[in-house]
Amino acid sequence: MATPKPQRSPEEVEDIILRKILLVTLATPAHGADPRIIYLEMTAAEILSEGKDLRLNRDVVERVLIDRLSGEFPDAEAPFAYLLGCYRRAVDELKKVANMKDKTVKSQVEVSIKQAKKLFVSYVRIHLGNPEMFPSNSQSLAGKSTICSLTPLIFGAVDRNGFGGGGGSQPPPAGFLDELFSEADFDSLDPIFKGLYEDLRGHVIKLSALGNFQQPLAALLYLVKLPAGAKSLVNHPWWIPKGAYLNGRVIEMTSILGPFFHVSALPDHTIFKSEPDVGQHCFSEASTRRPADLLSSFTTIKTVMNNLYEGLSEVLLTLLKHADIREHVLQYLAEVINRNASRAHIQVDPISCASSGMFVSLSAVMLRLCEPFLDPHCSKIDKIDPGYVFYCNRLDLRGLTALHASSEEVAEWIKNDSSGKADINSGSGDIENRVVQSQGASSSGAKPASSGDKASYAFISECFFMTARVLNLGMLKAFSDFKHLVQDISRSEDTLSTLKALQEQSPSPQMQMDIARLEKELELYSQEKLCYEAQLLRDPTLIKQGLSFYRLMVVWLVSLVGGFKMPLSSTCPMEFSSMPEHFAEDAMELLIFASRVPKALDGVILDDFMNFIIMFMGSPTHIRNPYLRAKMVEVLNCWMPRGSGSSATTSLFEGHQLALKYLVRNLLKLYVDIEFTGSHTQFYDKFNIRHNIAELLEYLWQVPSHRNAWRQIAKEEEKGVYLNFLNFLINDSIYLLDESLNKILELKELEAEMSNTVEWERRPAQERQERTRLFHSQENIIRIDMKLANEDVSMLAFTSEQITVPFLLPEMVERVASMLNYFLLQLVGPQRKSLTLKDPEKYEFRPKQLLKQIVQIYVHLARGDKENIFPTAISKDGRSYNEQLFSAAADVLRRIGEDGRIIHEFVELGAKAKVAAIEEMDSEAALGEVPDEFLDPIQVILG
Repeated sequence: MATPKPQRSPEEVEDIILRKILLVTLATPAHGADPRIIYLEMTAAEILSEGKDLRLNRDVVERVLIDRLSGEFPDAEAPFAYLLGCYRRAVDELKKVANMKDKTVKSQVEVSIKQAKKLFVSYVRIHLGNPEMFPSNSQSLAGKSTICSLTPLIFGAVDRNGFGGGGGSQPPPAGFLDELFSEADFDSLDPIFKGLYEDLRGHVIKLSALGNFQQPLAALLYLVKLPAGAKSLVNHPWWIPKGAYLNGRVIEMTSILGPFFHVSALPDHTIFKSEPDVGQHCFSEASTRRPADLLSSFTTIKTVMNNLYEGLSEVLLTLLKHADIREHVLQYLAEVINRNASRAHIQVDPISCASSGMFVSLSAVMLRLCEPFLDPHCSKIDKIDPGYVFYCNRLDLRGLTALHASSEEVAEWIKNDSSGKADINSGSGDIENRVVQSQGASSSGAKPASSGDKASYAFISECFFMTARVLNLGMLKAFSDFKHLVQDISRSEDTLSTLKALQEQSPSPQMQMDIARLEKELELYSQEKLCYEAQLLRDPTLIKQGLSFYRLMVVWLVSLVGGFKMPLSSTCPMEFSSMPEHFAEDAMELLIFASRVPKALDGVILDDFMNFIIMFMGSPTHIRNPYLRAKMVEVLNCWMPRGSGSSATTSLFEGHQLALKYLVRNLLKLYVDIEFTGSHTQFYDKFNIRHNIAELLEYLWQVPSHRNAWRQIAKEEEKGVYLNFLNFLINDSIYLLDESLNKILELKELEAEMSNTVEWERRPAQERQERTRLFHSQENIIRIDMKLANEDVSMLAFTSEQITVPFLLPEMVERVASMLNYFLLQLVGPQRKSLTLKDPEKYEFRPKQLLKQIVQIYVHLARGDKENIFPTAISKDGRSYNEQLFSAAADVLRRIGEDGRIIHEFVELGAKAKVAAIEEMDSEAALGEVPDEFLDPIQVILG
């Protein structure tokens, strides 16, 4: 019969388990024992000298642990790895102990293991906070920060919770991180958190959108959700870096959050280029890739960037929940904005300014913070305090160009205004509800503003104005950069096409090198363009969130002038007049951009934007900058229904009350106002702006209610704005057609030069290149000028059918007649054959259509000429009038199939003009010679 196994005492069990956990022994290790077990010979000798048993128990665990960590044991595990292993083994042993049948032993051992676990965590904190206390003998960790050992555990924890990027990190022992971070005072945890934040920053500083930023971001979120972690982050020296050389780029690259915001698909300066290279990886040789591959890349980038936006939004929202931390967050955002104010400039220094990637990400995050007050009813609009622009020192808004007021006017008004500071909303009770539950608003500080103090404002005001600035420097700037990139690509493609044509004519090694260089440049441009497209154009959610913000912006701006009602007051309230101009301009820019992105406007409410545009487009008393008002026309131009069938925006033009009453009036007014913009390029700018207005007016003429409004304006403003409009329309028509026809003659000379191949080949290559470039340049000028001239003549044709009185006013009729005679001379006169081109349609030159319209204008005015003054005006034109032009034009019209009635009326008008000319000659003959006393003295002398 077998001898029963002796029962171990609780003390023996405790000793065995603690030795297994601590991997130490107080007795000489047996041969073949676990090599990890360390023999604490000195500790054993001390315990024996004290007359105690050589057993491990709860009373000696800390002493043993210190000796193990402090001693120099070759090949021993480094302190952090050792302590973590002890904790992990303790967790495993606790599970085993749970199955013990002896309750007494179980209870004693559980207490001992739990106490040991606490010690392990406590010494982890001590070691991480003071790494030099327990120096490591391990070569594997030489030169590596001790904190770095903790980061993979946090990665493992967030991966397990489904937050991370699946980096395969080993999860920490159950409960380890909770005990590490929750059961200690702030001072002992602060250095650990600070080290972790620096390590996480280092993990993402060189990552692009294709890198694994998800793990560090999830770890960051994990840490800031811990109260001590949040406090430590905003008190970190790198939360807002300091120094004499601080600028926007320094904040981006050295602050803790900056590198997270820097993660992007957008191109950046070579010095700060992130990896993997998104353009190279996803879009190299894009023209040869399958559409499905490109679509997959677009989807990937959009998805990962939205993950980044969501994660960073949650980080900021988590920080904002804490009243004592909120101010730090606002200071950080303000510092980022203020240090990057020069991003608004046309030319941006990439070394001193943060990247577009950072600011697009920040734009997306700020829009998410605004979501609670971007409801369709704009119910929180009264929480947005205009006083923030004038009195808040956090952002420098007073230095920005205002909608109408000069900087001196703003300064004077602030000086004299005593009510602004008193009206500041300084309640502080419910900001946490606003942040946590997306409700209400409160102050970012409890004290009201007073002389010398920094004003306190509702969080909604802080968030609203900061978002407006971030979008201006971020998303809107990125859209502008994208537009310029597309223009650069177009120019480079034109140049490449020209070079290839020249290379075919006369090959040269230098030109081949230029072609190769340009092709390489275009490949890089193409990659950059697709990166912008992936992150911006392919993300309709981002664009719609931006539009939602700017809808609130325009509704709020309108509230400063008393709401959506017309007509506007002749004087502009200073609150509106002093608002930064870019608030309105950015709204227009985003609408223009969104209108060109498929489906970006689907479901977007545009009525408030339409109201805003109609109200201010024709009001220089409210918006001084004519280019901003012209931008509003560009928005309408994007929305204008085109072609047959209904459009989603048709109701905006044809069923909108303010539009029906004021749209045509304000378009005509702006057409006149834009003559003088104050810019050195005003002469050329006005043609592009008037082109947009002309397109809109032509469309509106087809809508009966707008046409009736137009006729009414022509009647009411016969000698006012309508006469000015007509005057400028005629001026433009004459100039543009004259320029186009002269350029056609120049182009034909160039064509003749180039077609004489023998002579052409004799010329130097550089001269041929310059002449070819000039040829293409002339082609573009003709095409643009001819298109604009066609529009102007078309508008004269369709309006003159129903509105003739202004054309026939004494101050206008002779100018109109001279213009028409001049056009007729060019189109059917002796020089007409010199205007023939190989491909006139290529240049928008349609002489038959133009002649038809000119003749229609003649006939329309003749029909409305009740006093028979038009034929006389025609005949008085000594420069271009010739009776034979009318019969020549009639012959052409018959050949091209014009309406016989029009031809008949035109010939009749020519006959009347001939009669008037004869009568004029008879009158002059009857009067005889002019007496000398009425002549110019110089003429008499020269006579």
